[in-house]
Amino acid sequence: MDNYIYKYGKRLRRGYTTGSCAAAAAKAAAAALLGGKFPDSAVLITPKGIPLSLDISDAYISDNGAVCAVRKDGGDDPDATDGLLIYARAEKSTHGIEIHGGEGVGIVTKAGLDQPVGAAAINSVPRKMITEAVAEECAANNYTGGIKITIFVPGGARAAEKTYNPRMGITGGISIIGTTGIVEPMSNDAIIATMRTEMKMRRAEGIKNLVLTIGNYGSGFLKTHMPFAAGKCVTCSNFIGEAIDTAAELGFGGALIVGHIGKLVKLGAGIMNTHSSRGDARMDVLVTCALMAGAEIEALREIPGCATADAALSIIKDAGILDKTSKILMSRIRYYLGLRANGNIKTGALVFSDKFGVIGQTPEAAEMIQKITEEYNG
Repeated sequence: MDNYIYKYGKRLRRGYTTGSCAAAAAKAAAAALLGGKFPDSAVLITPKGIPLSLDISDAYISDNGAVCAVRKDGGDDPDATDGLLIYARAEKSTHGIEIHGGEGVGIVTKAGLDQPVGAAAINSVPRKMITEAVAEECAANNYTGGIKITIFVPGGARAAEKTYNPRMGITGGISIIGTTGIVEPMSNDAIIATMRTEMKMRRAEGIKNLVLTIGNYGSGFLKTHMPFAAGKCVTCSNFIGEAIDTAAELGFGGALIVGHIGKLVKLGAGIMNTHSSRGDARMDVLVTCALMAGAEIEALREIPGCATADAALSIIKDAGILDKTSKILMSRIRYYLGLRANGNIKTGALVFSDKFGVIGQTPEAAEMIQKITEEYNG
């Protein structure tokens, strides 16, 4: 495997998923159980087609079974599971390959996730990887009986507190996940996949009108102003465009975006990924809206030098045109959200500021908030 990629001008090291670790550990444990010798490493082909050779970090015999572990390595990606030992216990059974979760592996408690309620949070792709890896060892040892695999992660419950699992209704431990087997540093795919999973949960709960927040600021705003929605919102991070697309695909009737002016002002330029690496345009949008609101040239010249949107709003407020500028900005946000939705879902936005409170909302937002209030309190 090419262990490095270049992103944003940096050389970053790839890692491998908990799913790859579990599959490699299960393969090694099955090899020891059936062949009588613990291997030093396990080789597997990831769903992405990349061969991996993962070292076995711990191995022993336990209760008529063989146990092996692989240490999780997330590469240069921030990862709460990095460094954990992912264990697999292999035991003989009557027929087939069974996969179970043990200590430190979460249990699904809400519908809409990859696994059904009550099942261990070992997703379908890792389950397939584990099954194929164990079947390979069975064939190599001419074994036709069954194998029971139990995945367990000491310290998994503690690590899970730093993940989205508690929010998504996975209790007691981490998830064994991964669709490609490889962790890409600073992976946008992982964030979008988490967002999609949360949306599927909300649909399974029967929610028709979705509340989207960008991050902690939005969540904090909801706790104060719409507490009934705080526990049911979905965090979309910077991926507003992908959130709208996914909400439409999953059949939501509407999506209300609640966010800070520092992020949502970028929607006024049609920027649907609000990460600073994809484009800024905050001051450009505010200059344009203030100009259309009748700002004097002196105020317009000050705005581009502002470090924050709040600072620019202070200039606009002092010029006496904050309300008018806000209405123009909301009109632009409405236009670009509508373009992205393309008639497939109703969209709205509520924009707030730390300094000035609610800056404004798109024309549809009031009706959407009313529907959300009735739906979420019902």
